Amino acid sequence: MKLTGAQILMEVFGEEGVDTIFGYPGGVVIDIYDQLVKTEIRHVMVRHEQGAVHAADGYARASGKVGVCLVTSGPGATNTVTGIASAYLDSIPLVVVTGQVPTHLIGNDAFQEVDIVGITRPCTKHNYLVKDTADLARVIREAFLIARSGRPGPVLIDIPKDVTNGRADFRPGETVQIKSYNPTYQPNKRQLRKVLDAFASAKKPVILAGGGIISSGAADELTAFARRLRVPVTGTLMGLGAFPGSDPLWLGMIGMHGTYRANMSVGDCDLLMAVGARFDDRVTGKIETFARNAKIIHIDIDPTSLRKTIAVAMPVVGDCRASMTALNAMIEDDLVARAVAGRDDWQGQIDTWKATTPLAYNQTDTIKPQYVVEKLFELTGGKAIITTEVGQNQMWAAQYYHFDRPGHFITSGGLGCMGFGLPAAIGAQTACPDKVVVDVAGDGSIQMNIQEMATAVQYRLPVKVVILNNGYLGMVRQWQELFYDRRYACTRMDHAPDFAKLAEAYGAVGLRAERPEEVETILRQGLETQGPVIMDFRVEKEECVYPMVPAGADITDMLLS
Repeated sequence: MKLTGAQILMEVFGEEGVDTIFGYPGGVVIDIYDQLVKTEIRHVMVRHEQGAVHAADGYARASGKVGVCLVTSGPGATNTVTGIASAYLDSIPLVVVTGQVPTHLIGNDAFQEVDIVGITRPCTKHNYLVKDTADLARVIREAFLIARSGRPGPVLIDIPKDVTNGRADFRPGETVQIKSYNPTYQPNKRQLRKVLDAFASAKKPVILAGGGIISSGAADELTAFARRLRVPVTGTLMGLGAFPGSDPLWLGMIGMHGTYRANMSVGDCDLLMAVGARFDDRVTGKIETFARNAKIIHIDIDPTSLRKTIAVAMPVVGDCRASMTALNAMIEDDLVARAVAGRDDWQGQIDTWKATTPLAYNQTDTIKPQYVVEKLFELTGGKAIITTEVGQNQMWAAQYYHFDRPGHFITSGGLGCMGFGLPAAIGAQTACPDKVVVDVAGDGSIQMNIQEMATAVQYRLPVKVVILNNGYLGMVRQWQELFYDRRYACTRMDHAPDFAKLAEAYGAVGLRAERPEEVETILRQGLETQGPVIMDFRVEKEECVYPMVPAGADITDMLLS
Protein backbone atom coordinates (compact mmCIF):
# COMPACT_ATOMS: atom_id res chain seq x y z
CA MET A 1 0.00 0.00 0.00
CA LYS A 2 1.16 3.52 -0.74
CA LEU A 3 1.48 5.88 2.23
CA THR A 4 2.87 9.34 2.74
CA GLY A 5 6.16 9.75 4.55
CA ALA A 6 4.33 11.05 7.61
CA GLN A 7 2.07 8.00 7.62
CA ILE A 8 5.06 5.67 7.22
CA LEU A 9 6.76 7.33 10.18
CA MET A 10 3.74 6.72 12.40
CA GLU A 11 3.35 3.13 11.19
CA VAL A 12 6.95 2.24 12.02
CA PHE A 13 6.71 4.03 15.36
CA GLY A 14 3.80 1.73 16.11
CA GLU A 15 5.84 -1.33 15.11
CA GLU A 16 8.68 -0.20 17.38
CA GLY A 17 6.37 0.15 20.36
CA VAL A 18 6.63 3.91 20.65
CA ASP A 19 4.00 5.15 23.10
CA THR A 20 5.35 8.62 23.90
CA ILE A 21 7.01 11.37 21.87
CA PHE A 22 8.47 14.57 23.31
CA GLY A 23 8.44 17.40 20.82
CA TYR A 24 7.72 20.88 19.58
CA PRO A 25 5.91 21.52 16.28
CA GLY A 26 7.00 23.73 13.40
CA GLY A 27 6.36 24.40 9.74
CA VAL A 28 8.25 21.56 8.06
CA VAL A 29 6.93 18.91 10.47
CA ILE A 30 3.33 20.07 10.41
CA ASP A 31 2.29 17.11 8.24
CA ILE A 32 3.92 14.70 10.70
CA TYR A 33 1.98 16.29 13.54
CA ASP A 34 -1.21 16.05 11.50
CA GLN A 35 -0.70 12.28 11.37
CA LEU A 36 0.52 12.02 14.97
CA VAL A 37 -2.77 13.24 16.43
CA LYS A 38 -4.57 10.44 14.57
CA THR A 39 -2.61 7.77 16.47
CA GLU A 40 -2.64 6.50 20.05
CA ILE A 41 0.89 7.80 20.64
CA ARG A 42 1.06 10.32 23.46
CA HIS A 43 2.74 13.60 22.58
CA VAL A 44 4.26 15.75 25.33
CA MET A 45 4.79 19.29 24.06
CA VAL A 46 7.80 20.81 25.79
CA ARG A 47 8.61 24.50 25.89
CA HIS A 48 12.10 24.21 24.36
CA GLU A 49 13.59 21.61 22.06
CA GLN A 50 16.52 21.00 24.41
CA GLY A 51 13.90 20.02 26.97
CA ALA A 52 12.45 17.52 24.50
CA VAL A 53 15.73 15.60 24.19
CA HIS A 54 16.40 15.64 27.95
CA ALA A 55 12.83 14.45 28.58
CA ALA A 56 13.27 11.62 26.06
CA ASP A 57 16.56 10.81 27.80
CA GLY A 58 14.88 10.62 31.22
CA TYR A 59 12.07 8.54 29.73
CA ALA A 60 14.58 6.09 28.20
CA ARG A 61 16.52 5.64 31.44
CA ALA A 62 13.42 5.18 33.58
CA SER A 63 11.56 2.88 31.16
CA GLY A 64 14.38 0.95 29.48
CA LYS A 65 12.89 1.85 26.08
CA VAL A 66 14.18 4.04 23.28
CA GLY A 67 13.30 7.68 23.90
CA VAL A 68 11.81 9.57 20.94
CA CYS A 69 11.60 13.28 20.19
CA LEU A 70 10.32 15.28 17.23
CA VAL A 71 11.29 18.84 16.30
CA THR A 72 11.25 21.17 13.33
CA SER A 73 14.15 22.32 11.15
CA GLY A 74 16.67 25.11 11.69
CA PRO A 75 16.60 26.44 15.24
CA GLY A 76 14.37 23.59 16.32
CA ALA A 77 17.03 21.13 15.22
CA THR A 78 20.01 23.07 16.59
CA ASN A 79 18.31 23.38 19.98
CA THR A 80 18.51 19.59 20.32
CA VAL A 81 22.30 19.38 20.05
CA THR A 82 23.12 19.76 23.75
CA GLY A 83 20.64 17.04 24.69
CA ILE A 84 21.94 14.75 21.96
CA ALA A 85 25.53 15.24 23.10
CA SER A 86 24.56 14.45 26.69
CA ALA A 87 22.79 11.24 25.62
CA TYR A 88 25.74 10.27 23.44
CA LEU A 89 28.30 10.54 26.24
CA ASP A 90 26.02 8.64 28.63
CA SER A 91 25.10 5.95 26.04
CA ILE A 92 21.34 6.57 26.15
CA PRO A 93 19.17 5.16 23.31
CA LEU A 94 17.27 7.95 21.55
CA VAL A 95 15.73 8.49 18.12
CA VAL A 96 15.60 12.20 17.31
CA VAL A 97 13.49 13.17 14.29
CA THR A 98 14.13 16.60 12.81
CA GLY A 99 12.32 18.30 9.97
CA GLN A 100 14.26 19.66 7.01
CA VAL A 101 13.54 21.99 4.12
CA PRO A 102 12.53 20.34 0.81
CA THR A 103 15.37 18.46 -0.88
CA HIS A 104 15.59 20.86 -3.84
CA LEU A 105 16.30 23.73 -1.40
CA ILE A 106 19.00 21.99 0.60
CA GLY A 107 22.25 23.91 0.23
CA ASN A 108 20.51 27.13 -0.84
CA ASP A 109 20.37 28.75 2.63
CA ALA A 110 16.61 28.37 2.62
CA PHE A 111 14.49 29.67 5.49
CA GLN A 112 15.23 27.61 8.63
CA GLU A 113 17.71 25.39 6.81
CA VAL A 114 20.66 24.01 8.73
CA ASP A 115 22.92 21.01 8.15
CA ILE A 116 21.89 19.18 11.31
CA VAL A 117 23.39 15.92 10.02
CA GLY A 118 26.79 17.60 9.76
CA ILE A 119 26.41 19.35 13.10
CA THR A 120 25.47 16.20 15.01
CA ARG A 121 27.83 13.76 13.31
CA PRO A 122 30.36 13.90 16.21
CA CYS A 123 27.70 13.39 18.91
CA THR A 124 25.36 10.76 17.48
CA LYS A 125 25.87 7.04 17.17
CA HIS A 126 24.59 7.43 13.62
CA ASN A 127 22.48 9.91 11.65
CA TYR A 128 20.52 10.03 8.42
CA LEU A 129 19.34 12.54 5.86
CA VAL A 130 16.43 10.82 4.07
CA LYS A 131 16.19 11.93 0.42
CA ASP A 132 13.58 9.46 -0.86
CA THR A 133 10.27 8.51 0.75
CA ALA A 134 10.88 4.92 -0.39
CA ASP A 135 13.87 4.73 1.99
CA LEU A 136 12.06 6.10 5.04
CA ALA A 137 10.68 2.89 6.57
CA ARG A 138 14.06 1.15 6.36
CA VAL A 139 15.87 4.14 7.83
CA ILE A 140 13.51 4.40 10.82
CA ARG A 141 13.82 0.69 11.58
CA GLU A 142 17.61 0.88 11.30
CA ALA A 143 17.64 3.91 13.60
CA PHE A 144 15.85 2.02 16.38
CA LEU A 145 18.07 -1.03 15.89
CA ILE A 146 21.23 1.05 16.13
CA ALA A 147 19.99 3.14 19.06
CA ARG A 148 19.12 0.20 21.31
CA SER A 149 21.74 -2.40 20.36
CA GLY A 150 25.42 -2.74 21.18
CA ARG A 151 26.54 0.30 23.14
CA PRO A 152 23.30 2.35 23.07
CA GLY A 153 23.22 5.91 21.83
CA PRO A 154 21.24 8.62 20.04
CA VAL A 155 20.39 8.38 16.33
CA LEU A 156 19.11 11.35 14.35
CA ILE A 157 16.82 11.18 11.30
CA ASP A 158 16.54 14.38 9.23
CA ILE A 159 13.43 14.31 7.00
CA PRO A 160 12.87 16.94 4.28
CA LYS A 161 9.33 18.22 3.88
CA ASP A 162 8.89 16.72 0.40
CA VAL A 163 9.90 13.30 1.77
CA THR A 164 7.27 13.72 4.48
CA ASN A 165 4.62 14.53 1.87
CA GLY A 166 5.78 12.08 -0.80
CA ARG A 167 4.24 8.64 -1.21
CA ALA A 168 5.87 5.22 -1.33
CA ASP A 169 5.01 1.57 -1.00
CA PHE A 170 4.95 0.41 2.62
CA ARG A 171 5.28 -3.19 3.76
CA PRO A 172 4.46 -3.57 7.46
CA GLY A 173 6.46 -5.81 9.77
CA GLU A 174 9.65 -5.96 7.75
CA THR A 175 12.88 -6.56 9.66
CA VAL A 176 16.21 -4.93 8.93
CA GLN A 177 19.77 -6.13 9.13
CA ILE A 178 22.90 -4.04 8.79
CA LYS A 179 25.67 -6.27 7.47
CA SER A 180 28.45 -3.98 8.68
CA TYR A 181 27.00 -3.64 12.17
CA ASN A 182 27.23 -6.71 14.39
CA PRO A 183 27.96 -5.95 18.06
CA THR A 184 29.58 -8.77 20.02
CA TYR A 185 27.21 -9.82 22.79
CA GLN A 186 28.68 -13.14 23.90
CA PRO A 187 32.10 -12.92 25.58
CA ASN A 188 35.02 -15.23 24.95
CA LYS A 189 34.76 -18.10 27.45
CA ARG A 190 38.54 -18.53 27.68
CA GLN A 191 38.87 -14.91 28.75
CA LEU A 192 36.17 -15.41 31.37
CA ARG A 193 38.03 -18.41 32.77
CA LYS A 194 41.11 -16.17 33.14
CA VAL A 195 38.93 -13.63 34.94
CA LEU A 196 37.76 -16.23 37.47
CA ASP A 197 41.31 -17.50 37.97
CA ALA A 198 42.38 -13.93 38.73
CA PHE A 199 39.69 -13.61 41.41
CA ALA A 200 40.71 -16.96 42.89
CA SER A 201 44.25 -15.72 43.47
CA ALA A 202 43.58 -12.05 44.31
CA LYS A 203 43.91 -10.93 47.92
CA LYS A 204 42.55 -7.39 47.49
CA PRO A 205 39.93 -7.37 44.68
CA VAL A 206 37.46 -4.59 43.83
CA ILE A 207 34.67 -4.39 41.24
CA LEU A 208 33.97 -1.10 39.45
CA ALA A 209 30.39 -0.92 38.15
CA GLY A 210 29.60 1.53 35.35
CA GLY A 211 26.50 2.68 33.52
CA GLY A 212 26.75 -0.29 31.17
CA ILE A 213 25.52 -2.52 33.99
CA ILE A 214 22.30 -0.50 34.13
CA SER A 215 21.75 -0.14 30.38
CA SER A 216 22.25 -3.87 29.82
CA GLY A 217 20.06 -4.90 32.76
CA ALA A 218 22.93 -6.69 34.51
CA ALA A 219 22.48 -5.37 38.06
CA ASP A 220 21.16 -8.65 39.48
CA GLU A 221 23.93 -10.66 37.84
CA LEU A 222 26.63 -8.29 39.09
CA THR A 223 25.19 -8.35 42.61
CA ALA A 224 25.08 -12.16 42.65
CA PHE A 225 28.70 -12.36 41.49
CA ALA A 226 30.00 -9.87 44.07
CA ARG A 227 28.10 -11.47 46.94
CA ARG A 228 29.16 -15.01 46.10
CA LEU A 229 32.86 -14.12 45.86
CA ARG A 230 32.57 -11.47 48.62
CA VAL A 231 34.10 -8.71 46.50
CA PRO A 232 33.59 -5.05 47.49
CA VAL A 233 31.97 -2.90 44.79
CA THR A 234 32.37 0.74 43.87
CA GLY A 235 30.52 2.56 41.10
CA THR A 236 30.86 5.47 38.73
CA LEU A 237 28.35 8.31 38.82
CA MET A 238 26.48 6.59 35.97
CA GLY A 239 26.71 3.26 37.79
CA LEU A 240 24.88 4.31 40.95
CA GLY A 241 22.09 1.78 41.54
CA ALA A 242 23.93 -0.99 39.68
CA PHE A 243 24.75 -2.50 43.09
CA PRO A 244 22.58 -1.95 46.19
CA GLY A 245 23.75 1.07 48.15
CA SER A 246 22.62 -0.58 51.40
CA ASP A 247 24.75 -3.71 50.89
CA PRO A 248 27.78 -4.08 53.24
CA LEU A 249 29.97 -4.71 50.17
CA TRP A 250 29.12 -1.30 48.71
CA LEU A 251 32.02 1.18 48.86
CA GLY A 252 30.20 4.16 47.43
CA MET A 253 31.01 6.24 44.36
CA ILE A 254 34.55 6.47 43.00
CA GLY A 255 36.30 9.52 41.61
CA MET A 256 36.70 13.25 42.05
CA HIS A 257 33.91 13.42 44.65
CA GLY A 258 33.90 9.73 45.51
CA THR A 259 33.95 8.31 49.00
CA TYR A 260 37.19 7.96 50.92
CA ARG A 261 36.80 4.18 51.18
CA ALA A 262 36.09 3.75 47.45
CA ASN A 263 39.06 5.78 46.27
CA MET A 264 41.44 4.24 48.79
CA SER A 265 40.25 0.72 47.95
CA VAL A 266 40.86 1.18 44.23
CA GLY A 267 44.21 2.82 44.96
CA ASP A 268 45.37 -0.18 47.00
CA CYS A 269 43.65 -3.16 45.32
CA ASP A 270 45.54 -5.91 43.51
CA LEU A 271 42.67 -6.76 41.12
CA LEU A 272 40.16 -4.34 39.62
CA MET A 273 37.31 -5.55 37.40
CA ALA A 274 35.58 -2.71 35.56
CA VAL A 275 32.24 -3.66 34.02
CA GLY A 276 30.43 -1.28 31.68
CA ALA A 277 32.62 1.69 32.61
CA ARG A 278 34.79 3.78 30.29
CA PHE A 279 37.38 5.15 32.77
CA ASP A 280 36.31 8.78 32.52
CA ASP A 281 38.86 11.32 33.76
CA ARG A 282 36.60 12.20 36.72
CA VAL A 283 36.89 8.54 37.76
CA THR A 284 40.60 7.92 37.19
CA GLY A 285 42.24 11.14 38.28
CA LYS A 286 45.92 10.89 37.39
CA ILE A 287 46.04 8.07 34.85
CA GLU A 288 49.65 7.11 35.53
CA THR A 289 48.90 6.20 39.15
CA PHE A 290 45.33 4.91 38.84
CA ALA A 291 45.01 1.50 40.53
CA ARG A 292 48.80 1.32 40.37
CA ASN A 293 49.03 -2.05 42.14
CA ALA A 294 46.19 -3.77 40.32
CA LYS A 295 45.76 -6.18 37.48
CA ILE A 296 42.84 -4.63 35.58
CA ILE A 297 39.99 -6.54 33.91
CA HIS A 298 37.71 -4.53 31.60
CA ILE A 299 34.37 -5.91 30.35
CA ASP A 300 32.54 -3.78 27.80
CA ILE A 301 30.44 -4.27 24.67
CA ASP A 302 32.29 -1.45 22.92
CA PRO A 303 35.72 -2.72 21.83
CA THR A 304 36.93 0.85 21.25
CA SER A 305 36.61 1.51 25.00
CA LEU A 306 39.07 -1.23 25.89
CA ARG A 307 42.61 0.07 26.52
CA LYS A 308 41.50 3.49 25.28
CA THR A 309 42.50 5.24 28.50
CA ILE A 310 43.82 2.66 30.96
CA ALA A 311 46.21 -0.23 30.33
CA VAL A 312 44.17 -3.42 30.75
CA ALA A 313 45.56 -6.88 31.45
CA MET A 314 42.38 -8.78 30.56
CA PRO A 315 39.98 -7.15 28.07
CA VAL A 316 36.63 -8.86 27.54
CA VAL A 317 34.38 -7.75 24.67
CA GLY A 318 30.77 -8.57 25.39
CA ASP A 319 27.44 -7.45 26.73
CA CYS A 320 27.62 -6.82 30.48
CA ARG A 321 24.61 -8.98 31.26
CA ALA A 322 25.74 -11.83 29.03
CA SER A 323 29.24 -11.64 30.51
CA MET A 324 28.11 -11.59 34.14
CA THR A 325 25.62 -14.39 33.50
CA ALA A 326 28.35 -16.53 31.97
CA LEU A 327 30.75 -15.77 34.83
CA ASN A 328 28.15 -16.76 37.44
CA ALA A 329 27.48 -20.03 35.61
CA MET A 330 31.19 -20.87 35.62
CA ILE A 331 31.76 -20.32 39.34
CA GLU A 332 32.37 -23.54 41.27
CA ASP A 333 32.46 -24.07 45.03
CA ASP A 334 36.18 -24.75 45.15
CA LEU A 335 36.86 -21.49 43.31
CA VAL A 336 34.72 -19.63 45.86
CA ALA A 337 36.71 -21.21 48.70
CA ARG A 338 40.00 -20.15 47.12
CA ALA A 339 38.72 -16.68 46.33
CA VAL A 340 37.52 -15.79 49.83
CA ALA A 341 40.49 -17.36 51.66
CA GLY A 342 43.06 -14.94 53.04
CA ARG A 343 40.91 -11.85 52.58
CA ASP A 344 40.48 -10.96 56.26
CA ASP A 345 43.24 -8.34 56.20
CA TRP A 346 41.70 -6.69 53.11
CA GLN A 347 38.26 -6.60 54.67
CA GLY A 348 39.77 -5.20 57.86
CA GLN A 349 41.48 -2.43 55.90
CA ILE A 350 38.24 -1.56 54.13
CA ASP A 351 36.42 -1.47 57.48
CA THR A 352 39.07 0.96 58.75
CA TRP A 353 38.50 3.22 55.75
CA LYS A 354 34.75 2.94 56.24
CA ALA A 355 35.15 4.09 59.85
CA THR A 356 36.43 7.48 58.68
CA THR A 357 33.79 10.16 58.30
CA PRO A 358 34.70 12.49 55.39
CA LEU A 359 30.99 12.74 54.51
CA ALA A 360 30.17 14.04 57.99
CA TYR A 361 28.94 17.63 58.34
CA ASN A 362 27.85 19.89 61.17
CA GLN A 363 24.26 21.11 60.91
CA THR A 364 24.31 24.67 62.27
CA ASP A 365 21.58 27.30 62.35
CA THR A 366 21.81 27.49 58.54
CA ILE A 367 20.44 24.67 56.36
CA LYS A 368 23.15 22.34 55.14
CA PRO A 369 22.45 20.97 51.63
CA GLN A 370 23.59 17.50 52.72
CA TYR A 371 20.88 17.53 55.38
CA VAL A 372 18.20 18.25 52.78
CA VAL A 373 19.26 15.26 50.65
CA GLU A 374 19.52 12.97 53.67
CA LYS A 375 16.00 13.95 54.75
CA LEU A 376 14.73 13.43 51.21
CA PHE A 377 16.21 9.92 51.25
CA GLU A 378 14.63 9.22 54.63
CA LEU A 379 11.16 10.49 53.68
CA THR A 380 11.06 8.65 50.34
CA GLY A 381 12.52 5.45 51.76
CA GLY A 382 15.14 5.56 49.03
CA LYS A 383 12.50 4.57 46.48
CA ALA A 384 12.18 7.80 44.51
CA ILE A 385 13.58 8.35 41.04
CA ILE A 386 16.12 11.14 41.48
CA THR A 387 17.13 13.33 38.59
CA THR A 388 19.67 16.09 39.04
CA GLU A 389 20.95 19.22 37.46
CA VAL A 390 24.74 19.57 37.38
CA GLY A 391 27.17 20.90 39.95
CA GLN A 392 27.19 20.66 43.73
CA ASN A 393 23.54 19.57 43.78
CA GLN A 394 24.43 16.60 41.57
CA MET A 395 27.30 15.49 43.81
CA TRP A 396 25.34 15.86 47.05
CA ALA A 397 22.53 13.78 45.56
CA ALA A 398 25.04 11.10 44.54
CA GLN A 399 26.70 11.09 47.97
CA TYR A 400 23.75 11.31 50.36
CA TYR A 401 20.89 9.56 48.54
CA HIS A 402 21.55 5.82 48.51
CA PHE A 403 20.37 3.87 45.48
CA ASP A 404 19.39 0.21 45.79
CA ARG A 405 17.83 -0.05 42.33
CA PRO A 406 19.03 0.62 38.79
CA GLY A 407 17.29 3.33 36.81
CA HIS A 408 16.56 5.46 39.88
CA PHE A 409 19.44 7.93 39.50
CA ILE A 410 19.21 9.96 36.30
CA THR A 411 21.87 12.57 35.64
CA SER A 412 23.97 14.08 32.88
CA GLY A 413 27.23 12.34 33.70
CA GLY A 414 29.54 12.72 30.72
CA LEU A 415 28.50 16.13 29.41
CA GLY A 416 27.59 17.64 32.78
CA CYS A 417 24.68 19.55 31.29
CA MET A 418 23.03 22.23 33.41
CA GLY A 419 19.28 22.31 32.80
CA PHE A 420 19.07 18.53 32.46
CA GLY A 421 17.19 17.62 35.63
CA LEU A 422 13.73 19.15 35.24
CA PRO A 423 12.97 17.92 31.70
CA ALA A 424 14.56 14.54 32.57
CA ALA A 425 12.22 14.35 35.57
CA ILE A 426 9.29 15.05 33.26
CA GLY A 427 10.40 12.19 31.01
CA ALA A 428 10.89 9.83 33.95
CA GLN A 429 7.51 10.76 35.44
CA THR A 430 5.85 10.14 32.07
CA ALA A 431 7.44 6.69 31.96
CA CYS A 432 6.69 5.88 35.62
CA PRO A 433 3.47 7.69 36.59
CA ASP A 434 3.14 5.75 39.87
CA LYS A 435 6.60 6.64 41.20
CA VAL A 436 7.84 9.67 43.08
CA VAL A 437 10.20 11.66 40.84
CA VAL A 438 12.36 14.39 42.34
CA ASP A 439 14.75 16.77 40.59
CA VAL A 440 17.56 17.84 42.92
CA ALA A 441 18.64 21.20 41.53
CA GLY A 442 20.74 24.29 42.15
CA ASP A 443 19.48 27.84 41.84
CA GLY A 444 21.74 28.35 38.82
CA SER A 445 21.06 25.22 36.81
CA ILE A 446 17.30 25.15 37.40
CA GLN A 447 17.00 28.41 35.49
CA MET A 448 18.47 26.84 32.36
CA ASN A 449 15.21 25.02 31.57
CA ILE A 450 12.76 26.36 34.16
CA GLN A 451 10.21 26.88 31.36
CA GLU A 452 9.54 23.13 31.42
CA MET A 453 7.58 23.65 34.63
CA ALA A 454 4.76 24.70 32.28
CA THR A 455 5.01 21.26 30.64
CA ALA A 456 4.74 19.53 34.00
CA VAL A 457 1.68 21.59 34.89
CA GLN A 458 -0.02 21.11 31.51
CA TYR A 459 0.31 17.33 31.61
CA ARG A 460 -0.33 17.04 35.36
CA LEU A 461 3.03 15.42 35.98
CA PRO A 462 3.67 15.56 39.75
CA VAL A 463 7.42 16.12 39.58
CA LYS A 464 9.00 17.62 42.68
CA VAL A 465 11.90 20.06 42.40
CA VAL A 466 14.22 20.44 45.39
CA ILE A 467 16.39 23.54 44.90
CA LEU A 468 19.55 23.75 47.01
CA ASN A 469 19.69 27.53 46.79
CA ASN A 470 23.06 28.96 47.82
CA GLY A 471 23.05 32.09 45.68
CA TYR A 472 26.07 30.95 43.67
CA LEU A 473 27.14 28.83 40.75
CA GLY A 474 28.25 26.57 43.56
CA MET A 475 30.75 24.18 42.02
CA VAL A 476 32.62 26.92 40.16
CA ARG A 477 32.59 29.02 43.33
CA GLN A 478 34.07 26.05 45.22
CA TRP A 479 36.99 25.87 42.79
CA GLN A 480 37.47 29.62 43.13
CA GLU A 481 37.54 29.26 46.92
CA LEU A 482 40.05 26.40 46.93
CA PHE A 483 42.33 27.30 44.03
CA TYR A 484 41.79 31.01 43.23
CA ASP A 485 42.06 32.68 46.66
CA ARG A 486 38.28 33.16 46.93
CA ARG A 487 38.10 35.46 43.92
CA TYR A 488 34.44 34.75 43.12
CA ALA A 489 34.54 36.00 39.56
CA CYS A 490 31.06 36.04 38.01
CA THR A 491 29.66 33.19 40.13
CA ARG A 492 27.24 35.09 42.38
CA MET A 493 23.62 34.53 41.35
CA ASP A 494 22.32 38.01 42.12
CA HIS A 495 18.69 38.88 41.43
CA ALA A 496 17.51 35.27 41.38
CA PRO A 497 13.73 34.91 41.15
CA ASP A 498 11.49 34.04 44.07
CA PHE A 499 11.18 30.38 43.13
CA ALA A 500 8.06 29.84 45.25
CA LYS A 501 6.25 32.66 43.45
CA LEU A 502 7.62 31.50 40.11
CA ALA A 503 6.13 28.06 40.74
CA GLU A 504 2.77 29.68 41.45
CA ALA A 505 3.04 31.74 38.27
CA TYR A 506 3.32 28.49 36.33
CA GLY A 507 0.34 27.03 38.17
CA ALA A 508 2.43 24.78 40.42
CA VAL A 509 2.94 24.88 44.18
CA GLY A 510 5.88 26.81 45.62
CA LEU A 511 7.38 26.24 49.08
CA ARG A 512 10.39 27.64 50.90
CA ALA A 513 12.51 26.65 53.89
CA GLU A 514 14.99 29.05 55.47
CA ARG A 515 15.79 27.29 58.77
CA PRO A 516 16.90 23.70 59.49
CA GLU A 517 13.79 22.95 61.54
CA GLU A 518 11.64 23.71 58.47
CA VAL A 519 13.35 21.21 56.16
CA GLU A 520 11.44 18.06 57.06
CA THR A 521 8.09 19.90 57.15
CA ILE A 522 8.58 21.43 53.70
CA LEU A 523 9.78 18.15 52.21
CA ARG A 524 6.77 16.29 53.63
CA GLN A 525 4.38 18.94 52.38
CA GLY A 526 5.97 19.00 48.93
CA LEU A 527 6.01 15.22 48.57
CA GLU A 528 2.39 14.89 49.72
CA THR A 529 1.07 17.71 47.53
CA GLN A 530 -0.71 16.67 44.35
CA GLY A 531 0.89 17.95 41.18
CA PRO A 532 4.25 19.60 40.50
CA VAL A 533 6.00 21.42 43.35
CA ILE A 534 9.08 23.61 43.66
CA MET A 535 10.73 23.53 47.10
CA ASP A 536 13.30 26.28 47.64
CA PHE A 537 15.82 25.53 50.41
CA ARG A 538 18.04 28.47 51.36
CA VAL A 539 21.23 26.59 52.19
CA GLU A 540 24.70 27.47 53.46
CA LYS A 541 26.18 29.75 50.80
CA GLU A 542 29.79 28.58 50.91
CA GLU A 543 29.33 24.89 51.62
CA CYS A 544 31.73 22.70 49.63
CA VAL A 545 31.46 19.16 48.29
CA TYR A 546 33.93 16.86 49.99
CA PRO A 547 35.85 14.62 49.48
CA MET A 548 37.41 16.30 46.47
CA VAL A 549 40.32 15.19 44.29
CA PRO A 550 42.06 18.21 42.72
CA ALA A 551 42.34 18.09 38.94
CA GLY A 552 45.28 15.94 37.82
CA ALA A 553 45.86 14.38 41.24
CA ASP A 554 45.74 10.70 42.15
CA ILE A 555 42.30 9.71 43.41
CA THR A 556 43.79 8.78 46.78
CA ASP A 557 45.00 12.39 47.23
CA MET A 558 41.73 13.76 48.53
CA LEU A 559 40.77 17.01 50.20
CA LEU A 560 38.52 15.83 53.01
CA SER A 561 37.43 19.18 54.46
